[in-house]
Amino acid sequence: MRALKPLIQLPRNFSNKPFLSPVHRGDITRMLVSKRCISTYTEEPDMRDFMEYMESLKNYEKSGVPKGAGTDSDEGFDLGRMRRLMDRLGNPQSKFKAVHIAGTKGKGSTAAFVSNILRAEGYSVGCYTSPHILSIRERMSLGKSGQPVSAKALNCLFHEVKQTLDQAIEDENGCLSHFEVLTAMAFTLFAKENVDISVVEAGLGGSRDATNIISHTGLAASVITTIGEEHLAALGGSLKSIALAKSGIIKQGRPLVLGGPFLPHIEAILRDKASSMSSPVISASDTGIGSIMKEVIVYKGRPCQSCDMRIQAEGDFKLFTELFDVNLSMLGRHQLQNAVTAACVALCLRDQGWRLSDESIRAGLENTYLLGRSQFLSAKEAEALGLSGATVLLDGAHTKESAKALMDMIQMTYPDTPLALVVAMANDKDHLGFARELLSGMQLEAVYLTEADIAGGKSRTTSPSLLRDCWIRASKELDINILHDEMAEYQELSKDQLSPAIILAAENSPLFSMRMVNQILRKRTGDGSGIIVVTGSLHIVSLVLASLQL
Repeated sequence: MRALKPLIQLPRNFSNKPFLSPVHRGDITRMLVSKRCISTYTEEPDMRDFMEYMESLKNYEKSGVPKGAGTDSDEGFDLGRMRRLMDRLGNPQSKFKAVHIAGTKGKGSTAAFVSNILRAEGYSVGCYTSPHILSIRERMSLGKSGQPVSAKALNCLFHEVKQTLDQAIEDENGCLSHFEVLTAMAFTLFAKENVDISVVEAGLGGSRDATNIISHTGLAASVITTIGEEHLAALGGSLKSIALAKSGIIKQGRPLVLGGPFLPHIEAILRDKASSMSSPVISASDTGIGSIMKEVIVYKGRPCQSCDMRIQAEGDFKLFTELFDVNLSMLGRHQLQNAVTAACVALCLRDQGWRLSDESIRAGLENTYLLGRSQFLSAKEAEALGLSGATVLLDGAHTKESAKALMDMIQMTYPDTPLALVVAMANDKDHLGFARELLSGMQLEAVYLTEADIAGGKSRTTSPSLLRDCWIRASKELDINILHDEMAEYQELSKDQLSPAIILAAENSPLFSMRMVNQILRKRTGDGSGIIVVTGSLHIVSLVLASLQL
């Protein structure tokens, strides 16, 4: 990534914090007038027509998903309109095989692992995922290289199908959504490019998701990574209803790969559905399938976890492989589990006749790296953000489960290291549960609660002050000593004093917040040895990375 000047946003509640060296208002203003404020949805000129068209459609990533929308019920999304749209386009999804992946967490990483395994063997792969970090083109990667579709190709495809889209939108009374149209275009692109196989990440749930137009004849394998409480209202209000919704991707007679581990009654729901569909099952959490994380090393210039994997299945499948000293750039035990799940998918495909060697499985796992997932910025990138010498970690964790996984990963790679957090979250997340996990995780020095636009809009953004209230409540529940910016003691501190308590503050600008916590870390540690962690949403990660592109 090219590291240039950072984007600075003028905080709406700007003030000189009493215990920090202030960044002068004039300095920030001069930076602002010399730079254009960008959106994470800013795209190349070649895509202007396409992006304007997409912005005119209902976007549930931006507005939030209605209650019950992902359930297989009268309240659920109408999959019929997606089928009618695909009929108009000639059913391109029937022209290639697909690996269909659903799950609360891990589906994007698993999709990347599976895609890269297939590419390592020489297959042309179409991979469709969401959301994106910097460009909507990231959602569709193509061919043997795995590069995102070019802006020119995507815009050309749009003009080829625009008349069909216009007619479909008119016939559906304007009800076709941003995600439905984008999914239809991805499948049309994959068919046009004649990919050998596609790897498709479900958006919401499974049963009523737009991607679930893949038929059993086109399905190579379905994958369910995890079941958690995210999108509770949209998926029926319970873990059971979420499991039922995600089990909707299981198809008659087609194999199911489970990630897990799952609660026993949740796994029973998934296995019962598979049994009713005569679908053979392999679970990455079964006895006989194991993995060990041995050590963290530097490999190809990045921190990696060195792992061993052993997969031996004796149930519905007869599968076996052993891989030693696999170096994963995707850090954390949760990513190791995703890697094992992807290896199980590869073996499942091999069982069906796909050519996939152990060497390709290894290479695919080792070559997988995603923006915003356990991503450490380079020294040059940190310097471009005004954080010279700082260690900066970006991670899009946004649930209590992913918060725990983030803390476990940091403890594994940088044990007993002081941390400062910059957190922004969407308004439909479990803010309190997220705060509890991070407060109880490691040695926190400071937490700045901030905000970032969600999918280019503010309707799902949580205000910093509301986040602060949740963190104050979580700290009281955990009996953790904090000093927040509405306390008299906070205001009375001089810039040369720092309380031993965790500093907690609300600030509108994410990048300004990063500079503030960096100053706190430097004062607390004396040598800047701590880590600045930016988390809570992939959208705040996107904002930070977009600022490096200016």
